[in-house]
Amino acid sequence: MTVKMDLTYNKLVDVEQRRQDNRKSQLYSRCAIALAGVAAVLLAAMAIHNLLSLRLSSPTPDKAFCRILPHAPSCYDPCKIVLVESMPEGLEFNSSTTHPSIFQAWLNLMNDAHSSLDIASFYWTLTNKDTHTYEPTASQGETILKKLAEVSGRLSVRIAVNAPQESQPQHDLRLLNDSGADIRTVNMKELTSGVLHTKFWIVDKKHIYIGSANMDWRSLTQVKELGAVIYNCSCLATDLGKIFEAYWLLAESTTIPSPWPSSFSTLYNKDTPMQLQLNNTPANVYLSSSPPSFCAAGRTPDLQSILSVIEDARSFIYIAVMNYLPTMEFSHPKRYWADIDTQLRKAAYERRIVVRLLISCWASTQPVMIPFLKSLASVYDPKSKLDIQVRLFVVPATPKQKEIPFARVNHNKYMVTDKIAYIGTSNWSGDYFVNTAGSALVVNQTSSKSEELTVQSQLQAVFERDWNSDYSTPLTQHSNLKHYC
Repeated sequence: MTVKMDLTYNKLVDVEQRRQDNRKSQLYSRCAIALAGVAAVLLAAMAIHNLLSLRLSSPTPDKAFCRILPHAPSCYDPCKIVLVESMPEGLEFNSSTTHPSIFQAWLNLMNDAHSSLDIASFYWTLTNKDTHTYEPTASQGETILKKLAEVSGRLSVRIAVNAPQESQPQHDLRLLNDSGADIRTVNMKELTSGVLHTKFWIVDKKHIYIGSANMDWRSLTQVKELGAVIYNCSCLATDLGKIFEAYWLLAESTTIPSPWPSSFSTLYNKDTPMQLQLNNTPANVYLSSSPPSFCAAGRTPDLQSILSVIEDARSFIYIAVMNYLPTMEFSHPKRYWADIDTQLRKAAYERRIVVRLLISCWASTQPVMIPFLKSLASVYDPKSKLDIQVRLFVVPATPKQKEIPFARVNHNKYMVTDKIAYIGTSNWSGDYFVNTAGSALVVNQTSSKSEELTVQSQLQAVFERDWNSDYSTPLTQHSNLKHYC
């Protein structure tokens, strides 16, 4: 009997104990959930505080920031990109690869403008007055200037230009200023010892042009140029606008901000590019800038952009630039500068990447450029699977055309790989990335499965057209500059 009672009592105790344990367990669970909620709120608040602190104070891209924001916000604008070219009078290709002219693109942008036009430029010579040649092909430049003067009277037109020397013609700028344009000159010589070499337009804060063409009548009819126009892309135009605003600010300053105010910072760079639809095709896009001192938080410096594009290549690297020198071209005393040169050799040797350089050859070509190019071209040995080749591109000229100063040259400044299209405004020597103000558009559409042609495939076709043309000559160890230029 006692044993049964003990067993019954023990059972009752066990049941009650289990009930208490269950109540405790439920209470603990509720407490844990409540504490977890409080912790989550605190962590979120800390993350937001850190993000704001980084965006407001960091002068350079921060790794912690990238970890918190691994993907920059997407852009939902219906962006359309068009490659545009200027072909020198008399330069003809036996090829179906053609693109609209820069002249027509600039006219279209002005015709479509409703509120504003911002132009960043190196210099202005859109008429014959600077050369006194009375060349009929200056008519396109004169048309552009006349149209700009017209829109300056009804829109907000701002022009940031490199501070001109006394010897440089300033008729265009005076005309535009009298027509209502707001013009500021950037004293790059004082700020960095370089120049403002950038060439881009921003229209209504939603259309942009960027490329090699200067505000020069020869850039429309006597010099070979390449650029890109992007329509209906306010996300990208806003980001390019931050680079323009930096020039606008520096035009009234004797020092470079360090750090830059947060309003100049960007979320879009080589690590977190802008995700958008470009010609109905998914694309990762960002804008780079030089010199590094002009880059606010988040902006990829132009040199780092170029090195990154080279590093990402898996099959080929095609480069078309007017000048290529592994030196500080304008420094005294002379300085060697091999950042890009080393990366190209490394790509050819370590990853067996095919490298092609199409370099301009004209009356102003520096003789010292040739031995450096020959050195690169010597890294060619099919047995060792080393394949770097260099060709010189010569724009032919009639005796009359030869009288036009600073004309008849391939002025392109782009690179295309199996992954990326890079369209810039700088020549490839050290000064342009260390001291000089430039900018570039970088587009990656390799994830595309669309039937639309990618920017990369279009730019590749341009390079191959020029490379295989009659105007292109292989550079060998026996090549003599005088024979070609």
